[in-house]
Amino acid sequence: MEWNKYSKRITQSSSQPASQAMLHAIGLTKEDFDKPLLGIASTGYEGNPCNMHLNLLAQSVKYGINESGGVGLVFNTIGVSDGISMGTPGMRFSLPSRDIIADSIETVVEAMSYDGVATVVGCDKNMPGAVMAMLRLDRPGILIYGGTIAPGKLKGEKLDIVSAFEAWGKKVSGAISEEDYQEVIEHACPGPGACGGMYTANTMATAIEAMGLSLPYNSSNPAVHSSKEAECIEAGKYLMGLIKKDIKPSDIVTKKSLENAISVIIALGGSTNAVLHFLAIADAAGIPFGLDDFQRISDKTPFLADLKPSGKYLMEDLHEMGGVPAVLKYLLEKGYLHGECLTVTGQTLQDNLSAIPSILEIEQDIIQPIENPIKSSGHIRILYGNLAAEGAVAKITGKEGLYFEGKAKVFDGEFEANEGIASGRVQKGDVVVIRYEGPKGGPGMPEMLKPTSAIMGAGLGKEVALITDGRFSGGTHGFVVGHVTPEAQVGGLIAFVKDGDNIVIDAVENTMVLKVSDEEIQKRKSVWTPPPLKVERGALYKYAKLVSSASKGCITDK
Repeated sequence: MEWNKYSKRITQSSSQPASQAMLHAIGLTKEDFDKPLLGIASTGYEGNPCNMHLNLLAQSVKYGINESGGVGLVFNTIGVSDGISMGTPGMRFSLPSRDIIADSIETVVEAMSYDGVATVVGCDKNMPGAVMAMLRLDRPGILIYGGTIAPGKLKGEKLDIVSAFEAWGKKVSGAISEEDYQEVIEHACPGPGACGGMYTANTMATAIEAMGLSLPYNSSNPAVHSSKEAECIEAGKYLMGLIKKDIKPSDIVTKKSLENAISVIIALGGSTNAVLHFLAIADAAGIPFGLDDFQRISDKTPFLADLKPSGKYLMEDLHEMGGVPAVLKYLLEKGYLHGECLTVTGQTLQDNLSAIPSILEIEQDIIQPIENPIKSSGHIRILYGNLAAEGAVAKITGKEGLYFEGKAKVFDGEFEANEGIASGRVQKGDVVVIRYEGPKGGPGMPEMLKPTSAIMGAGLGKEVALITDGRFSGGTHGFVVGHVTPEAQVGGLIAFVKDGDNIVIDAVENTMVLKVSDEEIQKRKSVWTPPPLKVERGALYKYAKLVSSASKGCITDK
């Protein structure tokens, strides 16, 4: 295996004098041309706590590469803060940013002929975007997660980003004062790192570690932990090991390693966004993997973790307990993981975990025993029915109940719904329907954390259900169903629901049904015309034109 398989095109060809001259200009020597050139894709930028420290971590990865005989070259790609953009028009750009990240990493690595890539990531869409690019490129690669944020603290209580959204719900319902609300806002997020619970960033990082594309402990090691810099240096060294052994993402990401990732998501109560992202990751890998695979794994995997948003602990607590490897070791011992899967260490998952203490030896109450789970099957439910002919995704932990029947309260968009919740239009027993927020209708399939948090903050979490063709944040909890397909914009049945219609959601039978006659539905369809797209130019317009259904992962390159 030549170390510089790809970079050789630009460093050693006599027909490329300009390439060589420009590489000398950035400080490379002729001797460096015999080394592999490795791209380090950083999603670091100043505007988001999840990403604010990543450019520094990228330098540590570079140091590890250079110390091991390679040439590390840092470049940047974009990021969008879900937390900052939440509840604003900017949230429409969040999911599209995943594919822009994938496209830009692929573009730089291919154009610059890098021999491999390290991706340094932080916020929700960074991880899947990076993995999609790594799979498209299929050159040796490793993912480095910037880590979770430390918890905020106020009056002896631990806070996180969802505390801020739920405080807004409490304020508008009159449960807390403006002063108390401001206190929560000012103390919720104390510094660098991604949102602290088992929300989308930690869900994806954990699953990617389980899948084998990042080092052990990478996903649970907090952003401000003393060992984070050393971990990044090690990642650079391991990338050089992958180059030497010619281990590529396609050797690591297989049907079995995808099953490992989803099993861990289920056990830890992870975000429904993982469904979208792993559909897209599987597609990039060329592996058949659909919604029914999620349901199959969820049916047989218990929900074990008492982590936020439905529980009380944060990712930092999990790391102090033994981290993600301790959880993986337990699941492997109990027969829920495929231990033979290869990882970026060059060893199998089982080999990586051989020296990890068993969770049974650790005093903790975050992970419940298999014999006494929080829920005997998974919290992610794939629902079908006339309201979701192509599927919908529910997050049912069991604490919300498993069955809901109520009258529809329909809103054409999130902002209308937020106003309706704040003004008291939503009452006990309602099924809140938020439509025209799908991948095409949004455009961009925005998250609905603000309305779900407002419902929880108003004390209606067990009294109201919410369905949408949009998405939910990993911080969402309550009786919620998202990713309804087909979406309203393309004429899915959700477009024809009216106030007062009866809706039944059954998370045991995995169905979601609009109790309206076929004749009445046809009558409503006959007078419906699709609304124009909300944008006419630019990135969102291109996204709306290219994006697939949520049931296919919202991919844009097919």
